[in-house]
Amino acid sequence: MPAPADLTAITLPPALTEDIERAGYYPALVADVIKAAVGAEDVHGHLVHQETTFDQDTVRRHITVFARTTTRLVVAHADDYPDHFSGAQEIATATTECIPLSNVRGVMLTHVVGDPSTYVPGSLGRELTLTVGWGAVSRVDLLPAQCNDPECDGGDHGYEGTVTSDDIALRISAEAEGRTALDRAIEFARDLSASIGH
Repeated sequence: MPAPADLTAITLPPALTEDIERAGYYPALVADVIKAAVGAEDVHGHLVHQETTFDQDTVRRHITVFARTTTRLVVAHADDYPDHFSGAQEIATATTECIPLSNVRGVMLTHVVGDPSTYVPGSLGRELTLTVGWGAVSRVDLLPAQCNDPECDGGDHGYEGTVTSDDIALRISAEAEGRTALDRAIEFARDLSASIGH
C-alpha cells in the first residue's frame, strides 16, 4: 500500500487556518482535507462557513470551506453523525470537490434588507445567500402553462418553467454570525466573480 501524502509539507494561508480554527469544527481534519485537495497550489481567496442543524433531538454541525486557487475552486464539506454500527462514537465525513474556475458559471448574492425605506447606503442588509453554480446540479421549477386566450376552453397547455444552476448555496446572517461573517462572504463572492469567465 502506498504511503499517504505528507500533508505537513503543505501550508495554508494563515487567515484560512485561523478561520478554520475559529469555526472549531474538527479543525485538524478540515485543514488536512483542504491541503489534500489544494496540493501545491496557493490559495488566493477563501470562505469558511459553519452551520448548526437540528436532527430530531440532536444538534448537528456542518462546515463548508471554499478555497480559490489560481485555477480551481475547492469546495470542502465536513459533517459528523453517530456510528450506527458501534452505537457509541461519532464519525465524521469530509468531502472535497475541485472545480476548474473556467467551469464556474455564476456567483449570485441575494441580499435581505429589513425595512428598505430606511436603508443605509453601503450596509447591504442583514443577511445574504451566496449561490455558486458550476453545472453539476440544476433545479427545475415547473408550473402548468397558462393560456392568455379568453376563448380557450381550458385544455391542457403543458408546462413551463425555469432551469437554475444551483450547486451550492450558503445563507449567512449578520444577526446569527456577526457582521464580519457577512462582509467576508461578500468579499469572497467579489473575489470569485472576478476570477471566473476568462
